[in-house]
Amino acid sequence: MTLEMQTPLKVALGETIAKSLARAFDMATVGDLVTHYPRRYAKRGQLTPIAYLPIGAPATIIAQVIRATTRQMHNRRGTILEVVIGDGMGEMSLTFFGQQWRQNELVPGARGMFSGKVGEYRGQLQFSHPDYQLFDEGEIIDAEEYAEKPVPFYPATSTLPTWKLQQMIETVLDQLGDVPEPLDKAARAEHKVMTAREALEKVHRPKDDTELHRARYTVRLHEALVMQTALLQQRWFVRAMAATPRAARPGGLLERFDAALGFTLTPDQQTVGARVADELTGPTPMNRLVQGEVGSGKTLVALRAMLQVAESGGQAALIAPTEVLAGQHLRSITKMLGPDLAAEVIPTLLTGQMSAPERRRASLRVASGQARIVVGTHALLSDKTTFADLGLVVVDEQHRFGVEQRETLRSKGNNPHVLVLTATPIPRTVAMTVFGDLDVSTIRTMPAGRAGIETFVAPIAEKPAWFGRVWERAAEEVAKGHQVFVVCPAIDATDDTAKPVVEQGELGELVPEEGRKGPRFGVDQVTEQLRKQPTTSHLRIQPLHGRMPGEEKDQIMQAFARGEIDLIVATTVIEVGVDVPNASTMIILEADRFGVSQLHQLRGRVGRGGVPGLCLLVTEAMPETPARERVEAVAATLDGFELAEVDLELRGEGDVLGGSQSGSRSSLKLLRVIKDASLIARARDIADDILAGDPALEKHPGLAEALSARLGSDERAALRKN
Repeated sequence: MTLEMQTPLKVALGETIAKSLARAFDMATVGDLVTHYPRRYAKRGQLTPIAYLPIGAPATIIAQVIRATTRQMHNRRGTILEVVIGDGMGEMSLTFFGQQWRQNELVPGARGMFSGKVGEYRGQLQFSHPDYQLFDEGEIIDAEEYAEKPVPFYPATSTLPTWKLQQMIETVLDQLGDVPEPLDKAARAEHKVMTAREALEKVHRPKDDTELHRARYTVRLHEALVMQTALLQQRWFVRAMAATPRAARPGGLLERFDAALGFTLTPDQQTVGARVADELTGPTPMNRLVQGEVGSGKTLVALRAMLQVAESGGQAALIAPTEVLAGQHLRSITKMLGPDLAAEVIPTLLTGQMSAPERRRASLRVASGQARIVVGTHALLSDKTTFADLGLVVVDEQHRFGVEQRETLRSKGNNPHVLVLTATPIPRTVAMTVFGDLDVSTIRTMPAGRAGIETFVAPIAEKPAWFGRVWERAAEEVAKGHQVFVVCPAIDATDDTAKPVVEQGELGELVPEEGRKGPRFGVDQVTEQLRKQPTTSHLRIQPLHGRMPGEEKDQIMQAFARGEIDLIVATTVIEVGVDVPNASTMIILEADRFGVSQLHQLRGRVGRGGVPGLCLLVTEAMPETPARERVEAVAATLDGFELAEVDLELRGEGDVLGGSQSGSRSSLKLLRVIKDASLIARARDIADDILAGDPALEKHPGLAEALSARLGSDERAALRKN
């Protein structure tokens, strides 16, 4: 029987094995199995150092049998087979109960792979009833070739060890028919790669390192090409749509707005703004991502685009991830417009937590076209929300929305232009990979008048006294007439088994909590203690978190902006967009629980006006741990683009390329965004050249088939909605 990549595993290997593979690795087809690539390779001539095996952990090693003995059990009937294996640097034992027959194959000199949970018995490392596979040296003619042949080690489980997976893969490889060929013969020769079928074979069964490296390179290039083709096809798809040109006119809204500005746009704002303005007048929809530092002026660029669309009688909708941010955007936009322009475009807020009468009035203004600038949260996605002429969709903090949500909003217009904003700088390789269907613009220059931010790590596990000093600094800043943010990783950090977050009512007296796994500091507890302890009890303190009604959150932020609150204790609800120029200090408790980009975002809430910013990253993470490295990386630089690269290195692309962004569960197997940047760029050029002459891939059936095999209808739909 010839198998295809889409053949169900239950047909290829039987229902029992198929269920095991589905349960362990979410595999369904032959293609899923043969693209389960080895995570590493070893040589039969290179024995694994037994001495470094961690006790209690599962392990797979290559070793050689030294001796095997059988003895009677002391307390019950039966025998124990004890086998000693070694690698020249150390030894360990294998024990088998009632399986004396294994002594016939586990003879001295036999070499193989052994897998089990590492235990210890009388001071010696031990596998109890391990799985193993012996190498068949009887068939080897060239001993040197045998010793150098790479042995694949697969991502495995206790019930599906690496060699069982290898056997299954070899079974289907022996019956596998043609594999979709992304590159034609001429392209393969130009880029010095194997055929797809040969590469698949050699990745799993390489004869030597040279063959292995060439096979892996081929697979990585194919992965990059398929991914880039899918993204660039989506770009061609958008460019093939017809959009309503939205041109500004002399003396219109945009020109009057620019004339009333009390400052000059930064060079980057001018450059990006000009590009956006030009694309809005084009016959096809704009599909652009604008990235820039916190406070770099992205919202102003977006507002100018919204006014340009409003001049044509169209509407612009800005969707924000939180009620707090949506409310802030509306106030900021209304203030920047001034009373005359605001009266013409009628900026309107639409959120889920508005009262029913307020929401009805707002929805009517939006549906009638009276509101030409609409700001909202997920309420904009409601079936009940309709637009008269939606010409521009602005997505703020793109990573907070799924592709389905963005597409829902875009579908409310006739091919509207799309402008995506992000204050999380994106490394070039990630932008090329995740946002490959978007044109990317960057705002690096910052508006004049920013006082800057100093960032310090407060390592309270090593220096407990610093915790008290943190609150003294907060009180000192308030005494200067400034305001303070305190961010906690949770709303309520207590549970049934946890000790009190603090003792004796003093946040300055930190008591270690052995074995605590959850957050230590919650908004509720910190607010209560800050109101009690002498250092801060005289301050005007308010909590702020996502469980509060939208109206209450908005009132607190407005009171904070007016200077009526000295210190806000919040969750990350204040992460993006909150603009209080008088706020000077950001204290982040358990900073190690946050990611690099999130810490950078939070820090950007202070130092926004003429007041110098101070950010204190409070952590109990110990030096030289990954958690501490994240915190120290943020303290070391204010350059968000540098931090984005650091973040990518610390986390790896697994977290960066989430399922909703990568477009396919199986799109990245061997390809690595960090290491393969140049390869991805090369694949992008190849895909661009192919699509320029053949956007439907009619002349490249192999690539079309590979694309179809790798990206199902759901994934392709997700890419179209990106």
